[in-house]
Amino acid sequence: MTLIKSISGIRGTIGGKPGESLNPVDIVKFSAAYGTWLKQRNKKITGVVTGRDARQSGPMVSQLVIMTLRSLGIDVIDLGMATTPTVEMAVTGTCSSGGIIITASHNPAEWNALKLLNEKGEFLSAKEGEKILKLAESETFEFSVSGKQGTIKHDKTWNRNHINKILELELVDVKAIKKAGFTVALDCINSVGAEILPVLLKALGVRKTVGLNMVADGNFAHNPEPLPENLKTIAKLVPVEKADIGFVVDPDVDRLAIICEDGSMFGEEYTLVGIADYILAHTPGSTVSNMSSTMALRDISKKHGCRYFSSAVGEVNVVEEMKKRKAVIGGEGNGGVIYPELHYGRDALVGIALFLSHLAKSKMKTSELRRQYPSFVIAKNKVALRPGIDFKKILEAVRKEFRSFKIDERDGMKIDLPGGWVQIRKSNTEPILRIYSEGRTLQEAENLADKVSEIVKKH
Repeated sequence: MTLIKSISGIRGTIGGKPGESLNPVDIVKFSAAYGTWLKQRNKKITGVVTGRDARQSGPMVSQLVIMTLRSLGIDVIDLGMATTPTVEMAVTGTCSSGGIIITASHNPAEWNALKLLNEKGEFLSAKEGEKILKLAESETFEFSVSGKQGTIKHDKTWNRNHINKILELELVDVKAIKKAGFTVALDCINSVGAEILPVLLKALGVRKTVGLNMVADGNFAHNPEPLPENLKTIAKLVPVEKADIGFVVDPDVDRLAIICEDGSMFGEEYTLVGIADYILAHTPGSTVSNMSSTMALRDISKKHGCRYFSSAVGEVNVVEEMKKRKAVIGGEGNGGVIYPELHYGRDALVGIALFLSHLAKSKMKTSELRRQYPSFVIAKNKVALRPGIDFKKILEAVRKEFRSFKIDERDGMKIDLPGGWVQIRKSNTEPILRIYSEGRTLQEAENLADKVSEIVKKH
């Protein structure tokens, strides 16, 4: 059993004992802390938007969250099953004070989580998250007396609203997509993407859609993280169906992976790169990605005469840097695309719309388009973070070993080396250490990661 309390929310496996996993006691406590925080910072709360992915634990968790908020006197607008970016847009669209998304994103089906939003539909800052953690620990909640409970409104309009906002974007070219006559393959992991993505593709003018795992019942057909090792079935389906492209999303639809027409991987790191190339060609400006993302975005930005900036890992950090740099496009190398013209959140739906526009206008095959971009390979390794491990001592040992190179310690430790980089950091979502490295070839990347892994094993 696992329970992770962090500034970004609470995440864990369902069941078990209080304080050791995600169960009703901890769900109520954390929801009450969030609601109390909202009441402390707002003279009047205009409501909280809730939505969930298709996990089988979702209805239970959702009911606990909603009833806790209502018990604090807070009105709730419940979207039911909805993507993370849809909930984010609904917060601002309904002028609500915040939002809670019930999803464990890429984690396996036995996990669930509460993702917390502010009134801008964005994830909370570290300072705000710390306040909620302290409130949860102290249990200084005050529930409403009888007759003063909050109301609940069920709103099923936001899938369509989200799609309509995407269609209104200047760089989403429905005419070009329709003219291209695309056949698109989908893998929606039997979660909420199965409900909204076919509607989006039809609205975009896609000629034909074929799908895998298109029943939103939470029975994940494979590991839900959209990595190559989990996408073998759709990689075979795309060429068999003569599809022009394949799209794969995670359970809450904020990450997007792309499959080429020949069944090869476009590369989740290159989802953002390809879309940024399209955006910068039409609206030049700064770009931002996190420190664990590919160097290719930097190179594409330079190609267009634009500046690239990096941030610490985490959507809230990327968004903060994007606002600071007035970036026109940004995101994370895990397939997370943030397009400020729509909203400041990772959004696979707008990613699909922009990429199809790019593909249609390029008049290339998907694999040909991929070959237009710099070729780097990232090796992603992880080490279980056992109780008692002193992460600071590990960092000290890594620093000593690489002291002659440029070191960035904004997020764990990243070392820039000739031809690549290597980073070690604690995961925000799992009890593990992540060791990421990048080089021109997989062998180069793995060699860099191996050097750091050896240091970790010694400590």
